Amino acid sequence: MTELERIGISLDKALLADFDKLIAQQGYQSRSEAIRDLVRQQLSQQKLADPETEAVAAVFLVYDHHAAKLAEKLIGLQHSHLLHAISSLHVHLDAHDCLEIIVLRGKVGEINKVGENLLSMKGVKLGRVNLVAT
Repeated sequence: MTELERIGISLDKALLADFDKLIAQQGYQSRSEAIRDLVRQQLSQQKLADPETEAVAAVFLVYDHHAAKLAEKLIGLQHSHLLHAISSLHVHLDAHDCLEIIVLRGKVGEINKVGENLLSMKGVKLGRVNLVAT
């Protein structure tokens, strides 16, 4: 385990009460672990602001599987050399809609560009790109 250093912080009572409620709902065992996670999250967000940062992303797409050649285009992207597709998952939601989750690895700028292209494809109803710095 890494060496820990103790620090002190001052919070307004109402803010601390709200924070305690939040972390209890989320299942944290201590304020320290919740604060560590907040710091990690903020540091990760800062890294993701740099388009050259290496990252992984889950691209979520809900689309009409009857849309002309959309499934072929999605498969083509996964086989392209622009980004490394690590994995994908295809889920049939109902008679018309499917959920595709494509896990990509690459630079943030490249992932965002491909994500925007995917989300704007004809037949895609909903989508989101969730990035995590590596």
